Amino acid sequence: MRFGWRAISGPVLTAAVALLAILLDRHVPVPSPAPLFVAIVALAGTLSGFASAMTSAALAVIGAALFFLSRHGVSFSAPADLVRLGLLALTAFGTAGITGLMRERLLATFAAERKSHATAARLSAALDEVDIGIVLLDAETRAEFINRAFRDYFALPDETADGKPPFVALMYHGRDTGAFELPEDELATFIAQRMETVRIGDATPININLRSGEVLRFVCAVLPAGGRMLSYTPVTDLVRHTDPPSRADYYRSLRDPTGRGLIRYLRVAQ
Repeated sequence: MRFGWRAISGPVLTAAVALLAILLDRHVPVPSPAPLFVAIVALAGTLSGFASAMTSAALAVIGAALFFLSRHGVSFSAPADLVRLGLLALTAFGTAGITGLMRERLLATFAAERKSHATAARLSAALDEVDIGIVLLDAETRAEFINRAFRDYFALPDETADGKPPFVALMYHGRDTGAFELPEDELATFIAQRMETVRIGDATPININLRSGEVLRFVCAVLPAGGRMLSYTPVTDLVRHTDPPSRADYYRSLRDPTGRGLIRYLRVAQ
């Protein structure tokens, strides 16, 4: 037991109450301090834990015995006092054990939560350093985490990202800011397809062309409890720079998720 104000407050308060009850009982009749002793034991267990509560419980029993001896003499002429003393001992030590163990469990839970939060903070900081956009969705497709790369790719303000927006809101944000390299009449179909991909958890990689010239490979992974992890890996160097300049339109049409670009290209080629 560490000796601080928390550790000694219970035993000191118990001894003070016992002494005060004995002194007052010599002048005016006072009720049994047993209920107050139990409350002090519970307080000691809450403040400092098992050891302080047990010490307070022992002092409570001793103080109650001295109180009854002071009132009735050495003979303990009232048998009811013995019963009260026994009940007080059971109640006080039981309260000490329960409150002490509860405090230890609560402290262990808080320590585990702090460790978990610290780990999550380090993981978030690490994910903010990578160039892969990461979005973690809950079972209702609301964004629980959006890393820095995704925010930069789609010009997503921090206040919006930190507000846990739904995935559909992220898609509409990309549409409204002109992030996607798609004709206006194809954006609705593109957004609907991405929503369906996330809903069913389709892990098929899809290339997304941005207006800035970057190409992101989108992959949806299913997480426990119905969540989703969305990754946006930059593959611009692999996709853009390997295109033969003479067939740039053809390769660009192949990247069109709807396939309409390829149809237009074939019509022009004919």
